[in-house]
Amino acid sequence: MTDATGGRAMMGTKFVNSAWGWTCTFLGGFVLLVVFLATRRVAVTARHLSRLVVGAAVWRGAGRAFLLIEDLTGSCFEPLPQGLLLRELPDRRSCLAAGHQWRGYTVSSHTFLLTFCCLLMAEEAAVFAKYLAHGLPAGAPLRLVFLLNVLLLGLWNFLLLCTVIYFHQYTHKVVGAAVGTFAWYLTYGSWYHQPWSPGIPGHGLFAHPHSSHKHN
Repeated sequence: MTDATGGRAMMGTKFVNSAWGWTCTFLGGFVLLVVFLATRRVAVTARHLSRLVVGAAVWRGAGRAFLLIEDLTGSCFEPLPQGLLLRELPDRRSCLAAGHQWRGYTVSSHTFLLTFCCLLMAEEAAVFAKYLAHGLPAGAPLRLVFLLNVLLLGLWNFLLLCTVIYFHQYTHKVVGAAVGTFAWYLTYGSWYHQPWSPGIPGHGLFAHPHSSHKHN
């Protein structure tokens, strides 16, 4: 790998690591505008935004779990080319402090994060069609924010494809994607349908078609 190629790969890795921050920024703006313009209620807006707080907790929890798996399954080795196993350094911290390498089973956090972000953004952005169908205000700022989210979703899909092709081992990527999909299912597919949850995207935003005639 050339220096230029390695530099681009490093920049791509750093950008993927910040994927959740970009997702929260763009998607948070979209959810804020859609919910507040539809309801004009701060409490309802805050409830829908809390899905991003849950997503942040999922991301942090998964990252810690992946590190724990690597710690529990790893061993300490001398740097290449020797690469000899060092049994006298049984934990990650002492191994790295001594300048050696810790090798364990590494779940692809990049694949997890990009998979989770793509599924989450698709769920949240799907509300916009129903929003427009109800004739709610959709000025240039909201449409611009929606377009930026669509572009970001496309970028995450592209980076996910690059990650699958060029980085990490196959099983590490499969497990990362599976965990990301499972996290999406537990939240958007299950918990958010419960009354004691932040609610699914669009919940409580749109009047029922016959609500104005229920007292007739």
